[in-house]
Amino acid sequence: MQTNPQVLTEEQLRMFETEGYLIVKGLFQPEELRDIDATFEEIGNTVVHGHFEPVLDQEAGDPLKRYPRVMHPHRFNATAKKYMLHKPVMDVLADLYGEEALAAQSMFYYKPPGSRGQALHQDNFYLQVEPGNCIAAWTAIDPADEENGGMLIVPKTSDYALVCPEEADSSESFTTHLVKPPKDRKAVPAIMDRGDVLFFNGNLIHGSYRNKSQNRFRRAFICHYANASATQISSFYRPLFRRDGSEVDLDVNPDGGPCGIEFGTAYPH
Repeated sequence: MQTNPQVLTEEQLRMFETEGYLIVKGLFQPEELRDIDATFEEIGNTVVHGHFEPVLDQEAGDPLKRYPRVMHPHRFNATAKKYMLHKPVMDVLADLYGEEALAAQSMFYYKPPGSRGQALHQDNFYLQVEPGNCIAAWTAIDPADEENGGMLIVPKTSDYALVCPEEADSSESFTTHLVKPPKDRKAVPAIMDRGDVLFFNGNLIHGSYRNKSQNRFRRAFICHYANASATQISSFYRPLFRRDGSEVDLDVNPDGGPCGIEFGTAYPH
């Protein structure tokens, strides 16, 4: 049950309901962003086995070998956990869910110049939140646009069923799964300023193109959440956390999803 006062307008709630996504401007304050900058600048020069394994002496070739994404930084870094449970984000999620949210995952993308993007996909294919759905909170740490590989979203696909992915073009996507949008839907760029947060439903088709800029990173702090009434989730995302930081251990979802149990997802989202 939601206990905090509503923070979104009725227009914002309708936007999320009808389009499947919502950008909330300036949800992170400048001092909070500086805190995130410093934290992930330090992490970016280390190796954290199982979470962040860069090739630190990488000078040429794939820039994602030097700057891969950081997986679950909240499991080893207190600052990452603090901002995964950021009150303004949790308040928005409570409005979108109509109940409290549970934090399931954190990630940090550096996306340096020249980096490949991520093929269009659906998040709940990986998280398998049931009953209910996951919601992503995608925070722009750098301004994000078409040049530096900002987010692409396919509006009005939040009620599109989860589908078994096709193989993506590995020359343009660092992940191997591709979900093609319906013929009457097109991907559009989500233009964001530093500190803006993009919220979107777990069935919404989304991804990103290559960072085509010469010298601009496209850093992002990304977290996934489940509704508090959910009872199952994929094993990679356990335990989850309430807004007060206490743990919640949902059951493992045994469903093989649209590809069947013999399909190997190859990587966690």
